[in-house]
Amino acid sequence: MSQEKNFVAINYITCEANYRERFEQLFGSRAHAIDRLPGFINMEVLRPNQDGDYLIVSHWESEEAFKAWTTSPEFLEGHKRGFEDLRQARERGEKPPMASSFKTYSVLTR
Repeated sequence: MSQEKNFVAINYITCEANYRERFEQLFGSRAHAIDRLPGFINMEVLRPNQDGDYLIVSHWESEEAFKAWTTSPEFLEGHKRGFEDLRQARERGEKPPMASSFKTYSVLTR
């Protein structure tokens, strides 16, 4: 069976203006932990051309493969630096520098 993109997860990331450079640096030097997960196909990180959210678009063989990623040690490994930034902001009593919201999709057609 070919690796068709059957399931897509999109993470909408809203960054504070002063965090955008750091966010891009985190993805530019990412751990690639997701790449080791069974069922992972590929990922794109989309930067908005105007004000707006970054989109992290990941393609999976199945919803089950995606769900396994979200509860895996690799998920924590891949997000630990961003989670640490959020923790530090919280400890300083500051607004979080970023927020995220996941939406998932089944591929209807290509």
